[in-house]
Amino acid sequence: MAKLVFGMNVSLDGYVDHERFAPDPSLFRHFIEEAEGQLGSIYGRNIYEIMRYWDEDHEDWEPEGAAFAAAWRKQRKWVVSRTLETVGPNATLVGDDLKGAVRRIKAEHAGEIEVAGPTLAQSLTELGLIDEYRMYLHPVVLGHGTGYFAGARPPLTLLSHERIGDNVLRLVYSPA
Repeated sequence: MAKLVFGMNVSLDGYVDHERFAPDPSLFRHFIEEAEGQLGSIYGRNIYEIMRYWDEDHEDWEPEGAAFAAAWRKQRKWVVSRTLETVGPNATLVGDDLKGAVRRIKAEHAGEIEVAGPTLAQSLTELGLIDEYRMYLHPVVLGHGTGYFAGARPPLTLLSHERIGDNVLRLVYSPA
């Protein structure tokens, strides 16, 4: 059975924003290793459209960018959307039955599947389908934006913590 993991960069005050802070080289290498080891990702529409950046090569990429793109491209992708009619390579649209679809995905696959996007993660949290939460805590305060938890924070148990690079703390939780 697959394990669903929701992990994102988060500010000290609990917000996620891919445009306001980015991973340093150590954290980027960590994300490459995670992507290489994951079976795939389940995306909400917004995050999926942002991540489509990795579908095409860019001349200005450092070697790490190319490595992440290669890992991301080989992953299976499931996209939860009511508005998209088509998705890119190696991706499948998830229909209206989110609970049933994700339960099937978990049952039919082995390995780790990333959940991407706070709104989708909240829906899956409410359905009791997320197995692990990974917060990559950055020393910045955003003051507003999209919260890591799009709704009420579920009861959690701290499993582990580790420092990555000079400034990021990875906190790993399971549902309590």
